[in-house]
Amino acid sequence: MPLNTDSIEEPQLNLTSMIDIVFLLIIFFMVGTQFTQAEREFDIQLPTTSDAQPLSNLPDDVIINVRENGEVVVGKKVLTLQELQKKLDDLTGKYADQTVIIRGDGKGPYQNIVSVMGVCRKAKVKNISLANRIKKSGE
Repeated sequence: MPLNTDSIEEPQLNLTSMIDIVFLLIIFFMVGTQFTQAEREFDIQLPTTSDAQPLSNLPDDVIINVRENGEVVVGKKVLTLQELQKKLDDLTGKYADQTVIIRGDGKGPYQNIVSVMGVCRKAKVKNISLANRIKKSGE
C-alpha cells in the first residue's frame, strides 16, 4: 500500500481576523480625533484677571539637606556654611517667620546638623524643624 505524498498542502495563514481588528482600530481613532476637534469649536472668551495675588503671604519652607559627609544642600545646590548664612539672612530679612526644615543623614555625625542649626540661629530663624522618619516594625 503506497503512501500518497503528492497532495501536500502548503500551510496558510488566515489574516481575516487581524484585518478586522486593524479596521476597528482605524475607525476608533478617527472617531476619537473628531471629538477633540468638536471641543475646540466652541467660541469661549476666557476670563482675565488684573492682579492675581498668592493665596497666602507665607513663604515656602526652606529644606536644608545635610549629607553624610557634611555637605549642605539647598534646592539641589551645594552650599558652604557661609553661603547658607547669607541665604538665610536674605530670607529672614524678607520673611521674619521663615520656616527651615533640616534633613540630616542618619549615618552622618550629628555635629554637621548642629552646625547648620547654629547658622540658623545666627540668621535669626525662629522656626526650625528636624525631619525624621518613623521606624516601621521589622526595621
